[in-house]
Amino acid sequence: MRKKIVAFGEVVWDILPDGKVLGGTPSNFAFRCNSFGEEGHLLSRVGDDELGNLALKRLEELGISVADVQIDSEFPTGTVNISFDEKYEPVFNVTPDVAFDHIEFSTEALKLVRDADCLFFGLLPQRFGISKNTIRELIKESPSSIKFFDLKLFHHFFNVVVIESLLQSSHIVRIKEKEIGFLSEKLNLKKGNLEEFGEQLVKKYNVDLVLITRGYNGVFAFHKEKGAFFDSGYIIEMKDNIGSGIAFSAGFLHYHLQGNSLQEALNFGNAAGALNATKVGATSFFKKSEVLKFMKKVKKRTPERF
Repeated sequence: MRKKIVAFGEVVWDILPDGKVLGGTPSNFAFRCNSFGEEGHLLSRVGDDELGNLALKRLEELGISVADVQIDSEFPTGTVNISFDEKYEPVFNVTPDVAFDHIEFSTEALKLVRDADCLFFGLLPQRFGISKNTIRELIKESPSSIKFFDLKLFHHFFNVVVIESLLQSSHIVRIKEKEIGFLSEKLNLKKGNLEEFGEQLVKKYNVDLVLITRGYNGVFAFHKEKGAFFDSGYIIEMKDNIGSGIAFSAGFLHYHLQGNSLQEALNFGNAAGALNATKVGATSFFKKSEVLKFMKKVKKRTPERF
């Protein structure tokens, strides 16, 4: 049975060295959930401008409903200038005070989330009051849904109060391994290995599950009752890693909502993220059967200590 997943937040145009691509974690997440057979919905906002019209058209081309994408007559459609560091990791420079910062709490939004199996959200739309207040109301009004917090950091926006509030409202949180040191310091957690970090996070904020993406080393999870789980990275020829973390999250959630074990969900999500990295961009289409084929065919790295 298909599960209803609502992704809240930004729709943006990623401005890359060789052109622009429609992006945004929530839209990429909805796309990937749909590719695995779930019912992904996007709750966002674009400007009443050329980029906004192009965004709506592109979302429809990707098979994402625009029924819950609000139109803003005052603020422009979001843009992100992307460059790459020496390790070919993307560096994001996000334009401030744009349409997705002003997603309104509406009857339609309330109706959308009330029967959702999962409400997915990130940090970026928490920069300004309107979207920040809207996600808090939606969390409150969807008590039976799983709250999935994608805690990706942005160098120009970090607010401990906002992050702690979202953590306390979340069942699942996804974090990049390379950001753990910074987070540990800001959240007053003791330095330690991944297991110690996960254990502290679930105890302090009552999170059910911490998911940690580790790049080529694979993935790690810490459950508040079941403890630590991991899956090694795959040996692949990477095209780029844009959207790989989101592919992991969508793959994990797909298996998790369908009643599979935590280890099975972790394994499938890990493979989905790795397969995504062999393709260009976040919205290269692949389906569940291709991930399963990848899992059988591609070899893994020697497990790393965590």
